[in-house]
Amino acid sequence: MPGHEGTSRTGPEDYSIQGQASRIHQFVQSIGLDKTPFHLVGTSMGGNVAGVYAASYPSDLCSLTLVCPAGLVYPTESEFISRLRKLEENNEQKESIPLIPSTLKELDAMLKLCCHNPPNLPRQVLRGLLANRIPNNDFYKEVFMEIAGEKSRHSLQEHLHLITAPLQVIWGKHDQVLDVSGAAVIQKVLPRCQVDLLDDSGHSVALERPRKLAKLIMDFVHSEAKKHA
Repeated sequence: MPGHEGTSRTGPEDYSIQGQASRIHQFVQSIGLDKTPFHLVGTSMGGNVAGVYAASYPSDLCSLTLVCPAGLVYPTESEFISRLRKLEENNEQKESIPLIPSTLKELDAMLKLCCHNPPNLPRQVLRGLLANRIPNNDFYKEVFMEIAGEKSRHSLQEHLHLITAPLQVIWGKHDQVLDVSGAAVIQKVLPRCQVDLLDDSGHSVALERPRKLAKLIMDFVHSEAKKHA
């Protein structure tokens, strides 16, 4: 994703959801991935981006999986959104975003927020995780403020009606970051989508239920491929 890991950091215009979708499209074109339609998977913020990508570049995709995607209007407010609202009211939002920890205590709280059964990691590993993240925190905050702003907050919601690719939606039933009620919102606009709600999982589905997630995605990709064989 733009600015993450080894990818160049440019500016806020690329960190909006539409900006990220455009950047990924450039990447797809530059490596020739668009020569045949491909399956796209996006999680959380990436789910928002993947949905907007599918709406903007429909001929690129053969199918789409959205895992606990951001960018919707959720009927039920999650624990994370409720905490954000309180921070906004106290004008503390930029200083203290629950998903951007700067102390071990905040990292513990983030893992509890993201996982239904948080991993029991040794202190040394937690310190290492935190040490890797802290140098990037200003960047993470810049991206967060951009995607939580007016322009990007409901990007997926606004583009749902334009998605034509066969769609699979996967959500952890105990998601405290983005409430599972978002699945019904997608289903209402795109009734033919396949929805899988997972027990024993919160927001970090790939961390908590990796085999189940991989199987659901591969089964969906294969079933869609058979339809067009």
